[in-house]
Amino acid sequence: MENIQSRFDLKTLNKVAEILKTIAHPVRISILEALEKDHQLSVTALKEHTNIEQSLLSHHLIKMKDKGILKSHREGKNIYYKLADNHILRIFECMENCSIIK
Repeated sequence: MENIQSRFDLKTLNKVAEILKTIAHPVRISILEALEKDHQLSVTALKEHTNIEQSLLSHHLIKMKDKGILKSHREGKNIYYKLADNHILRIFECMENCSIIK
């Protein structure tokens, strides 16, 4: 079989796959959409947006933060989340233009 040239080295391919696996969940996509609009949101605001229990939301947020997708900071009793890199939102453009989704 012919050796096909990849745009990514093996380490980068694994990182890309890990990020895609992490965001491949309806709640996590919803979190990304909310942060696309407001750039930074409290856990309370994200809870209202996703309409799920705070413990489950926290699980999703921590997973995304651990994978480097989100950043957080505390202000008093509130924790705020934002995207670590806004370029990840380009995935929405790809999906919107992808014929297999329609």
